[in-house]
Amino acid sequence: MTTQTVPKARSILSWPKYRPELAPAPQLPISKAGMDELGWDACDIIIVTGDAYVDHPSFGMAVIGRVLETQGFRIGIISQPDWKSADDFRVLGKPKLFFGVTAGNMDSMVNHYTSERRIRSDDAYTAGGMAGKRPDRAATVYAQRCREAFKGVPVIIGSIEASLRRIAHYDYWSDTVRRSMLPDSKADMLVFGNAERQIIEIAQRLAGGESIKTMTDIRGTAFMRREVPAGWSELDSTEIDVPGRLIEHVDPYAIKGVGGSVNCSPENTSATEKQEQEAVHVRRFDLDQASTVIRLPSYEAVKADAILYAHASRLLHLETNPGNALSLVQRHGEREVWLNPPAIPLSTAEIDSVFDLPYSRLPHQSYGKNKIPAYEMIKHSVNIMRGCFGGCTFCSITEHEGRIIQSRSENSIVSEIEAIRDKTPGFTGMISDLGGPTANMYRLACKSKETEAICRKPSCVYPIICKNMSTDHQPLIHLYRRARNLKGIKRIFIASGLRYDLALESPEYIEELATHHVGGYLKVAPEHTEEKVLSKMMKPGIESFESFKKLFDKYSKKAGKKQYLIPYFIAAHPGSTDEDMLALALWLKAGGFKPDQVQAFLPTPMATATSMYLSNKSPLRKVGKKSELVFTAKRKKQRELHKAFLRYHDPMNWPLLREALKKMGRTDLIGHSSECLVPPGSTKPGFSRRERIRPHKQSGMRRRKT
Repeated sequence: MTTQTVPKARSILSWPKYRPELAPAPQLPISKAGMDELGWDACDIIIVTGDAYVDHPSFGMAVIGRVLETQGFRIGIISQPDWKSADDFRVLGKPKLFFGVTAGNMDSMVNHYTSERRIRSDDAYTAGGMAGKRPDRAATVYAQRCREAFKGVPVIIGSIEASLRRIAHYDYWSDTVRRSMLPDSKADMLVFGNAERQIIEIAQRLAGGESIKTMTDIRGTAFMRREVPAGWSELDSTEIDVPGRLIEHVDPYAIKGVGGSVNCSPENTSATEKQEQEAVHVRRFDLDQASTVIRLPSYEAVKADAILYAHASRLLHLETNPGNALSLVQRHGEREVWLNPPAIPLSTAEIDSVFDLPYSRLPHQSYGKNKIPAYEMIKHSVNIMRGCFGGCTFCSITEHEGRIIQSRSENSIVSEIEAIRDKTPGFTGMISDLGGPTANMYRLACKSKETEAICRKPSCVYPIICKNMSTDHQPLIHLYRRARNLKGIKRIFIASGLRYDLALESPEYIEELATHHVGGYLKVAPEHTEEKVLSKMMKPGIESFESFKKLFDKYSKKAGKKQYLIPYFIAAHPGSTDEDMLALALWLKAGGFKPDQVQAFLPTPMATATSMYLSNKSPLRKVGKKSELVFTAKRKKQRELHKAFLRYHDPMNWPLLREALKKMGRTDLIGHSSECLVPPGSTKPGFSRRERIRPHKQSGMRRRKT
């Protein structure tokens, strides 16, 4: 096998400053008056965002704006414009280089709708929490309006909304497979992932006089082409994974006495198939990364055939390691959507430079006293790293940020804590979070850069922690100790979710956490208890959670504290049947857990579990006619039932649960004994008196005394 290393990338610190005389603005201008105060006649780049403008490193528009500003570009912000015409997109005039368009920190559809497609009544990223300040599919709409406002100005789209829609994707809200965002938005280019490296190179090359049309070599970007250019070798995706026909599935609701339970055991892979897969795997590394492109099934093909959709999804996820990923191409009508390999992750020095920029750390002054809920939540928190190598199938972090952890230096993190202490009005000495996508992946990485460069595993911790993965928590423990001893810092909490399977590798870390950094409750996410469901989530077995809980309780008691774990679970995830949810409910009851807020599975674009939801196939293995069937609860009533199992203690759910238990032949679980899940109902129609008057008495997540 060919030895491979991660390709080199130009440092974002090495570019010459476009305008050497440019000084940082107190806040980036959002109006002509703001530009006049800075003495600008025009902006070089204008960022259009669906969020309220907050000059804070947790807000994407501020990060990209400040990164470009330090390169010497004059940056303006158009925040939450009226999208019904192009007028608001002209308020700062014509940008000299390009429009950068982002839907905001959240996907606009997730921002607007619940997992049951109900419209949300608020928006955490808007002043006053007001809903309705951005359109559905905001990045697409904004890009179209930018094009209308100033024809000929390059338009570049980014953010998590763009990352998750860079190829043909299943759209849960319209229940159809939609095209890549590129042709619909009419943008010149799409940048995916955390885009500092890409956007700096684009800006510098445009400033140097190059056309956006010729920038086809920038990693982490996607664009439209008419055809595959000369000099490229085209590899059909079916040469890597041979997809099969879609099987007509047995109706899971028609099986007597079973709420959607079918035999989902995968058939054994034949020796011939294994040999074919191994041969392809070896050939894969003999390909020239710089001149080989994988052809995915076309948009029209994946829209018509769910098996091909699952196949394309699997291939996309296999091509996410910057060390070995190939370019991808997908036909959309008469044109091609071309995806370059992901950008090279930032070094520690580079990511430090991003977080060390002169953010004011405040919402724009124009919002006055109107609070922005998302800012209020994170204004005293610090992000210490990016990326996640967990590979959870329902999560979009890896698709956006990648699985290689990019960690800040300890000095940079400490400097930000001191900036919060010194700059943020109303700071009381409490840091609300010191974390990231996963709180305890700080500085964890593959022990070998060569191994990392050739690895194509979707997870470094599933089904077990990879032997090549470092699990040393000492750097994180040292950071915690240094941070909490800073002058003026009273307490530092860890609010980000953590991987308890990784934490088990370091009991000292668990003791540090329980003793100093938990404010009574710690959120963790087992997501489910049943192994066959957890295998579809790529989550560790519930035994890992139980082992973590024992240590957490032990060290909490040692510290003289009463502290509790708040476990989070997902209802109606692909692979989860009524029986699985019942087993989860019984586990919750036995442990005395009473979940308050629960969530049903939301199929976000590009997530592996979304592919399962659409195709009833698992792309975790080769997708074909013999591959595993994955049952998914899609009917409204069954999704409600799965959520009701999680809130078994809520009297409002008892009638639904009684009905389901009777159909499942589990009337033994209806009664007043401790082994029962719900009490018997009233003999009269409707709710019992208790259920009518005390519908929420038993809500709240508390640990029952045993």
